[in-house]
Amino acid sequence: MSQTKKFGVVLFPEFELLDVFGPVEMFANLTGMVDTVMVAENAGPVRSAQAVNVVADHGFADCPKLDYILVPGGMGTRTEIDNQAMLSFLRTRVAEAELAMTVCTGTALFAKAGVLDGHRATTNKMLFQWVADQGPKVEWVKQARWVEDGKFATSSGVSAGMDMALAVIERLYGKEMSKALEVGTEYDRHTDASWDPFAKIHGLV
Repeated sequence: MSQTKKFGVVLFPEFELLDVFGPVEMFANLTGMVDTVMVAENAGPVRSAQAVNVVADHGFADCPKLDYILVPGGMGTRTEIDNQAMLSFLRTRVAEAELAMTVCTGTALFAKAGVLDGHRATTNKMLFQWVADQGPKVEWVKQARWVEDGKFATSSGVSAGMDMALAVIERLYGKEMSKALEVGTEYDRHTDASWDPFAKIHGLV
């Protein structure tokens, strides 16, 4: 994997901050291996659910080719599932990408776009049914911290994105690299993808 990979994070109004910056903390530290860019329907500031603005480097129209793509969740997903520009962008870019990831209710956008049809996936357990309703052809996993299926990786709520990111990095770049990131960020990582007490809390199992 000597070639630098372009990692695009897709922002939208009212996205969840940690859904973005948990995984970005891990991937963006792959210096020389991954180049991270922020993308939104239009370039410029995008207001998060926590009222913090993050600047999108590119709009959909001028977005470069993305090798890796990440879609966060957040309250804004309720609007974005009806945004045809977003869904069209995801269909095209996920088809081209080597790796496609979602965190939390971001999985609803992949599901609504149809790109997860026939694949296993999970999402935030508090809002599991709402997300599952967006993709009746998806094989939904009710109890999982994250799920990997082919080039797709989907995670449960918010903090789970960091565990998913490290698992994917371990698969792509090796255990030594993922361990170095874990230690460097002083993050106590969950390595068991089936660890999910929140599924029980929310009555899914």
